[in-house]
Amino acid sequence: MSTNKRPDQPSTGGPSPFSEEEVAAVTAGPAGDPDLEELDAAEIDSPEESESSFEKIVAKSRKLSENQLRHVIESVLFVAPQPLTLDQLFEATGIDREKVLRALMALQGDRRDGISGVVLHEVAGAWQFRTAPESADFVRRFLKVKPQRLTRAAVETLALIAYRQPVTRPEIEDVRGVDSGAVLKALLDRRLIKIVGKKEEVGRPILYGTTKEFLEFFALKDLAALPTLREFQELTEENQEIVEREAPKPVAGILEELSDKGFEEKLAAQDQASEAALAELESAIDQADVTSKTAAKILNPPQPPPEPGATPAAPAPADSSEPTPPSGSES
Repeated sequence: MSTNKRPDQPSTGGPSPFSEEEVAAVTAGPAGDPDLEELDAAEIDSPEESESSFEKIVAKSRKLSENQLRHVIESVLFVAPQPLTLDQLFEATGIDREKVLRALMALQGDRRDGISGVVLHEVAGAWQFRTAPESADFVRRFLKVKPQRLTRAAVETLALIAYRQPVTRPEIEDVRGVDSGAVLKALLDRRLIKIVGKKEEVGRPILYGTTKEFLEFFALKDLAALPTLREFQELTEENQEIVEREAPKPVAGILEELSDKGFEEKLAAQDQASEAALAELESAIDQADVTSKTAAKILNPPQPPPEPGATPAAPAPADSSEPTPPSGSES
């Protein structure tokens, strides 16, 4: 039974108007040409160009304008998988290091927080493009990665190592008051710290220090870029609110003690008691001084002044073991 249904019409569930051979002929891949199957495929890719010599790159870079130099540096930093130093940029572009540094400074001015979605940072003595902090949530969602957060114990241990390095495990635990072995191992696995040697003392404990990855993780140029206590005190109100919000809550016992309404009265009473005790001690010291002076006057009374014209009394003879001869006797 013939049908007038076209091949492009949707099937209604009835028998197919085409034979299996016709369907196979349409759905099968292109039939190979037997004449071509016996031939080797030709090379259609252009041969790779040999790497340009450094002298050629240097000569080419000398013809570039300041804007073009900046574009070259920007392109190299864009494709670099890790931060690049001045030496690495010089070896890649042939541009003088002074010009590279000027180009980096200009780029850093254009690519900064609040101005561009891509920010140029100097980290660990090198330069790297990074996404702007305000775009972090959107970038993480696109990349489907979790934010890298450190626990309070890790931050405490890392801060001690960063500010006091090289430092030993007993020194860290002496400050923290808890065992820090597991935290140190985790920081070593994350390559945020490293072993820098052994201390010359009994037991030769291991010394720990921070790594280049630590500087990259916190976007620090070097360890001198770590904030100081004075800088922390000079934080803006907005940043202080952030720090206080992120800071751990104080111990409950201290909080309850400070929240006691009579706490200030107790402190005032203690201060008064301390001042009274100090006054009594000072009075006792003054009385002892008067008593000492009185005893000295009694034991060593002052001699009366001699009368006018009187012969001063001869001093008492010194005590001698020999008897004094009687007067009138022969010497």
